[in-house]
Amino acid sequence: MFKKICFLFLLVLILNSCKNEEDKDEILIGFSQSINHDIWRKSMEHSMEIEAALHPNVKLKIYNANRKSKKQIKDIERFIEEKVDAIIVSPFESDSIIPVIEKANAKGIPVIVVDRKVNTSNYMAYIGADNVEVGRIAGRHIVSLSKGKAKVIEVRGAYYTSPGLERSLGFKEIVEQYSGIKVVRLDAYKDELPKEAFLKALTENPDVDYVFAYNDVIAYQAYLVAKSKKLEKKIKIIGVDGINGPYGGIQLVKDGILKATVLYLTGGSEAVKLALKVINKEIVPKKNNLNTVLIDSLNAEIMSNQFDKITIQQSDIEEQQHIIKNQEEKYASQSNLLKLLIILFVIVFGLAIYSIYSRITISRKKNELEEKNKKIVIQRNEIKQFAKELKKSNEARLLFFTGLSHEFKTPLTLILSSVESLKNEFRNKGIAVNTEINLMYNNSRRLLRLINQLLDYRKIEDKKFVLKASKTNILDFSKSIVCDFEKEAKRKLIDFTLTSNNPDLEVYIDRNLMDKVYFNLLSNAFKFTPESGKIAVAINEDKIHNVVRISFKDSGIGIPENEIEEVFKAFYQGSNNYRSNSSGIGLHLSKNFIDLHKGKVEINSKNGTEFIISLPLGKEHLDAKSIIEDQVLDLIYQSDYLDSDIQVSEPMVNEDKYSIFYIEDNVDLLDFITNKFSTQYTIYTSDGTDAIERALELIPDVIICDLNLHDKNGFEICEILKKDLRTSHIPIIILTASEDQDSYLKALESGADIFLTKPFDLKVLSQSIKGLLYNREKLRFYYTNNILKIDDSGFGFSEQDFLRKLNSLIEKNMENSAYLIEDLAHDLNISRVQLYRKVKAILGISVSDHLLNLRLEKSKILLKKTNQNISEIAYAVGFSSPNYFSTSFKNKFGVTPTEYKGVK
Repeated sequence: MFKKICFLFLLVLILNSCKNEEDKDEILIGFSQSINHDIWRKSMEHSMEIEAALHPNVKLKIYNANRKSKKQIKDIERFIEEKVDAIIVSPFESDSIIPVIEKANAKGIPVIVVDRKVNTSNYMAYIGADNVEVGRIAGRHIVSLSKGKAKVIEVRGAYYTSPGLERSLGFKEIVEQYSGIKVVRLDAYKDELPKEAFLKALTENPDVDYVFAYNDVIAYQAYLVAKSKKLEKKIKIIGVDGINGPYGGIQLVKDGILKATVLYLTGGSEAVKLALKVINKEIVPKKNNLNTVLIDSLNAEIMSNQFDKITIQQSDIEEQQHIIKNQEEKYASQSNLLKLLIILFVIVFGLAIYSIYSRITISRKKNELEEKNKKIVIQRNEIKQFAKELKKSNEARLLFFTGLSHEFKTPLTLILSSVESLKNEFRNKGIAVNTEINLMYNNSRRLLRLINQLLDYRKIEDKKFVLKASKTNILDFSKSIVCDFEKEAKRKLIDFTLTSNNPDLEVYIDRNLMDKVYFNLLSNAFKFTPESGKIAVAINEDKIHNVVRISFKDSGIGIPENEIEEVFKAFYQGSNNYRSNSSGIGLHLSKNFIDLHKGKVEINSKNGTEFIISLPLGKEHLDAKSIIEDQVLDLIYQSDYLDSDIQVSEPMVNEDKYSIFYIEDNVDLLDFITNKFSTQYTIYTSDGTDAIERALELIPDVIICDLNLHDKNGFEICEILKKDLRTSHIPIIILTASEDQDSYLKALESGADIFLTKPFDLKVLSQSIKGLLYNREKLRFYYTNNILKIDDSGFGFSEQDFLRKLNSLIEKNMENSAYLIEDLAHDLNISRVQLYRKVKAILGISVSDHLLNLRLEKSKILLKKTNQNISEIAYAVGFSSPNYFSTSFKNKFGVTPTEYKGVK
């Protein structure tokens, strides 16, 4: 743990030390340039980059539109998506980019317009020279040189840009004041001289004295054309920009190519400064004009020298920034190294302390372990002694258990013999007698089989089983066992089949042991396969592997995948086994019997369960001592379903009898209880798979439900029925083999009325049913005598809720004579039949009688407490006519409404 903490500490410090300028908030400024090849534009970008470099946390990103307005719009859109802190725009056109500039402004991104203007005020600030003043300066210079008399060719900029329009306006404003100055105007295209038009103007105007060009580039092109006409000495050319450097305006003036140029500062550096002020929330003016000046032969040298010094200073600044950056990197590297050394020192120091602490701790724990070892040795000796005593005690219990099991076998044998004799004697005495004798006989044999399994389990545990294998036709052997289950298959409508790919196949098996294996697997298959299911036994010889595979496949509930490995363990009970409380040793014994044959058993559980027994063919795998010539089969492992085809007729439904709905998945017990109570009650039965649906259909007087069922257990069925309005009034008895307090509490929580444990006395069950029915009658008497007053008494809470709802609906529709029983059932969300049965069960009268009683009781109140006449009252309580009301009232109360109203 200490090492992990040190490592994390080291990692955090290293990561923190690596953060330098990146930790500062980075400022991202986007610049949208309109033209990419102009020397003046490149000078603008260079000045911006130098200014941005002076601020370590400022990043300048430049997109160039290359004279394409659509591309410039997309570039500004990208800046908006990248969420830059500010956008500087040098517009190519004044109108097309207005929407995107306004969009950026709406998004809260400040926009600074540089050089050219746009026809909107939705931007933060404008910076650039006054282009009108530029035109004026050029005009004044020509007027000064010519003394007001000259012919001038003006090459204007593009009409859709603000500099092109404003410079021409300023120039025009001055020269039009002098009548002696004549101007020929030409329009440039893409900042280039219109050569043909210019040549034509020179031809048509041989007396041209001056050329005023939109910028120095066009001015130089005009000079070249004039030179080609040998007019370079006659014509004086004036440009605009005044860029320093080769082919810049200042150099052209110095070389005598241009007469003059008007300085037009790029404003790049100033634009970045202005953007930073805006980002820092400083107040800036909307319009920011840059100063301009005329450059001619008198000041060209001075201006060039000044610009050269500025350029040198800028180079020095860039170099200094490069040196500073290198120093910062060295500092960061040395700082990181120092921090790393400090961390390593701390770790070494910590490890040293940890090492000392560990030695002390180890020494202490060593002493503690030595003490524990001494105690463990003492406890181990005590456990050995206790184990010996426990073994003796366990042996004594097992001996007692084994002896007792053997003692059980004698009286069971006598019972079986006696019952079998009685069965033969009473074979023709009637179905009821034979059914009970069959129950006694089959269940006695089942008990004997369980005792034999317990004795077999003891033998397996003590390893006292000796294999007695003999050559056996496996198909004939299987048929002898399968036939015992055919009657049960017929009763449950199960598709039961036996197949083999070699009818003459012989296998060495211990018939008695294999008979028990077959019985256990088939018994389980029938137990867990529903009616109309399928069980298949298949015998297949595998000559390649020299084995026979015997498959027992059913379409039952299957085994959960996570429990397959547990199936063959002793006393295993499946989590989905709701069918019975079995001993859980049958499959354990079967696995051991198969192991004695040197075979193996596999399980597949998809869409049911399949047990596959693999037995080696021949006898080489068996010990010679375990092979015998012939073998007598112990017939005690016959099916438990002998003579189970005796049918018990369904009792006739009698309207005068109370009805009982009995839910039980044990067929014998179901038939037994049905026969015992069929003379007193109308009995309906279910194995639990359709218990809820049948209960809602029948609405019986009493429900008896077993706890352990295949689909839902008794608690779940009881809870569902008690919560359903249609069946909430029905008393429910739960039967179970569990006597623990938790089961009793669960029964109460689910709403059960009585909880009886198996084995139960028939007299107790009979009396419980009578008691519940008696309580039903008491409730009926109470409700019929308190028809308009339903108190919260100590019993019948669900009935009270139902009757309140029922009476409320009737009261609400009292005046409506067309309100029928069907309407009442619809409002209660139950069927007409279910409403009839529920009201009959609670009140002992029909729904129509209850409706009539409520109307008449209501009329008694109106007769005494209101001044309405008989007809008004009749219609108020829902009677279709006063005569029918009077007849019904007299039949109910023995007097006419008029007589009742007159009694004080």
